[in-house]
Amino acid sequence: MLFELIVSALILFGAAFVLLGSLGLAKLPNFFMRLHGPTKASTLGVGSILLASAVYFSSRGSLSVHEILILVFLFLTAPISALLMARAGLHRQLSGENPRYKEKDDG
Repeated sequence: MLFELIVSALILFGAAFVLLGSLGLAKLPNFFMRLHGPTKASTLGVGSILLASAVYFSSRGSLSVHEILILVFLFLTAPISALLMARAGLHRQLSGENPRYKEKDDG
């Protein structure tokens, strides 16, 4: 009973953060702000869902190592990919303006 509550809480927590990360990617006004949505919130959300999976399958028998390895890989690669995208944006001298918001302001 306790494991099911922990798994359910982790899944709901993870789903909420994935939703927030997706909304941030879609709604934030410029490139550098939109970069934070998937790298911060979605990483935490997917990590929480993977942790829920590891807890669930570990309670069924032996320790679940696959989910833990994926979780470590995710937390190591997400900040590095965000850094590289931000540097590419700076190198290209992006203003970061979202064309959707520009059109709304003009009309």
